[in-house]
Amino acid sequence: MRSLRSAAAVTVCALGVATAIAVPAMVDDGGDGDGKGGARQPHTVRTGAEAAAADSCRDPEASLRPSSASGPAIKRIKNRKVNGHKLNKLIAGVDQNSYRWGYRDPATGDLTGFDIDLVRAIADDIFGDPDAVIFRTIPTSQRIKALQQGKVDVVVRTMTINCDRIKDVAFSTAYFQAGQQVLAPDDSSITGYNKTLRGKRICTAQGSTAEAELDKPDTGAAHLGAIKVKPVPNQLDCLVRLQLGQVDAVITDNALAAGQAAQDPSVKLVGSRFTDEFYGVAMNKNDDDLVRRVNKVLENYRQGGAGSPWMQAYRKWLAKDFSTTQENPTPPVPQYKD
Repeated sequence: MRSLRSAAAVTVCALGVATAIAVPAMVDDGGDGDGKGGARQPHTVRTGAEAAAADSCRDPEASLRPSSASGPAIKRIKNRKVNGHKLNKLIAGVDQNSYRWGYRDPATGDLTGFDIDLVRAIADDIFGDPDAVIFRTIPTSQRIKALQQGKVDVVVRTMTINCDRIKDVAFSTAYFQAGQQVLAPDDSSITGYNKTLRGKRICTAQGSTAEAELDKPDTGAAHLGAIKVKPVPNQLDCLVRLQLGQVDAVITDNALAAGQAAQDPSVKLVGSRFTDEFYGVAMNKNDDDLVRRVNKVLENYRQGGAGSPWMQAYRKWLAKDFSTTQENPTPPVPQYKD
């Protein structure tokens, strides 16, 4: 078994402590919701046409055109009440374990990162206050369920837009491009997502696109002769298992892996990314006006070239760790539905 790197492990374990911020259980939307606590009804039933459209989708990143109008979803969020008083908060599902993206600053205990800055921009647009947010930390496997059950308004958590997920949730336009890559110890013989993974134990997060890649019959773990171990709830758990010698490699987004390598210099990204994926803000399927509003926020977030809010956030959180993995640090060009 590989020895545990004490300094790195302390940092990782500190970031991995699960202390989700509680959201009040009883929420009343003041008459704009469904009359049952303000939570929208789960969108779990898909028509045959909807399912067929999702199954045959070619451009999952195409989203609704931006608008600053306030429709039913925005009104519900603004009018939401707790114990008879307006909450005046956006409820956002985020991560607290992904270094540089959504994590707790050890010095302050505050949630910080690239995704957190984007959440604050959305809150600022809706409420005129970037601090008008209740953060709810959720594991990878619970992101869709949290939206369907109305526990959160948005999920901003390095969530890849794909054809399978748009069956269940709506997405904004893409705000970041990433891809799957291999994270391995610096002394490993693994060179990438290839035959050097034969006989190696591979860790992924449950419900992640990495897990889906490993499950593919023609290109996944079985094809490579790799051993897919039981998926974990969060990506950071994979790094801890790698440090403990319980697995030999991690498959995850290079965006997340770059942060993990920054936490522990004894691991590294190997090979090149073998998928192209785009992160989007996820929302409930019924919340069209919220999707349009978030797309308007993203439209403004991208504007300004080198001085745009997107570039400022990139330089602040990601530039150092992405020096070798992100060749063209610009936001993806938005795609819209006709």
